[in-house]
Amino acid sequence: MTGPADVVVIGGGLVGAAVAWGLGRAGAKVVVLDEGDDAIRASRGNFGLVWVQGKGDGMPEYAAWTRNSATRWPELAAAIAEEEGVDVGLRQPGGLEPFLDQTEMDAGELEIRRMHNQPGVGANDARIIDAGEARVLEPLLGPEVVGATYCPHDGHVNPLYLLRGLHAGLAHHRVDYRLNHRVERIERAGSGYNVVTERGTVYGGKVVLAAGLGNGRLGPMVGLDVPTAPDRGHILVTERLGPLLSHPLTRLRQTEEGTVMIGASSDHVGYDTSLDFATVARLAARARRVLPAIGRARIVRSWSALRIMSPDGFPIYAESETSQGAYVVTCHSGVTLAAAHALDLAPALLRDGFNETFAAFSPGRFKATAAA
Repeated sequence: MTGPADVVVIGGGLVGAAVAWGLGRAGAKVVVLDEGDDAIRASRGNFGLVWVQGKGDGMPEYAAWTRNSATRWPELAAAIAEEEGVDVGLRQPGGLEPFLDQTEMDAGELEIRRMHNQPGVGANDARIIDAGEARVLEPLLGPEVVGATYCPHDGHVNPLYLLRGLHAGLAHHRVDYRLNHRVERIERAGSGYNVVTERGTVYGGKVVLAAGLGNGRLGPMVGLDVPTAPDRGHILVTERLGPLLSHPLTRLRQTEEGTVMIGASSDHVGYDTSLDFATVARLAARARRVLPAIGRARIVRSWSALRIMSPDGFPIYAESETSQGAYVVTCHSGVTLAAAHALDLAPALLRDGFNETFAAFSPGRFKATAAA
């Protein structure tokens, strides 16, 4: 790319790469500044679900945004396959959240009722199914499973292939990707911004903060308050097994290679990414109860990674009110929302009215909640 950038995207993970891919595909001149492997790589620790059920409990706009992204996911997967030759492994057979006792099932039913009462979206076709119907869908569910929620729009992908495909697309769309460019300062320069990195300065007409937990440091440089905090999650991976699951579950999914991924822990321990073996044992024990067939499988890998969580768990999208042309895009659902970020949000960054379009996701909602 020659000349100044139309947009500088800070962050090369799933969120930043999806946004930059969409901007490049729309014809914008884009530079991506990625911090490097010293950064917190949430994208590389992802579970890989494209998940609709339960998303947006308390914010109907998020429920609709998530459903929209799931609907657009086949378009994104097909574009990456056609343009880059990368199969991201998208499968959308629907998904289940199994319950091991009546208390869990009652909580699931209550969530669906709450979402049905939200205006406009309902519960995105999620419904309670009994143990018999759950076993029709997944015959190997354990005897303790008393029921489940089922949503026909849920699915999963390989998150590493997704990241690879998006980055291949950056080159295809002539996006200038620069690794090991940690941003030190963002300064107003005429009608745009100088983004100062440890390897030089990049000028862009617009700047998008898509650096995950790094947005908290970058936001004040352009008048944006981005309240996020790390949430640690653990993932376990079994050896390759024969076919066990035909649907992804909330805490279990079988990959195309045959391994079973086990996850869904949540720990508020700051930036600590060490393994907690009590948590690992708890995840493994529950997995055996839900799917006894994995009881003797060997665990071959495990890790922990940090989610990027806002105070209410919903995305933050905004253009700065004091620094026009500076935006923040952050969420903890980088896989689920990749299609919406690439195909809908990215083009919106090139038009007027961003804050009106994404008003529900403004960080101003946190000030309003505190004032109330």
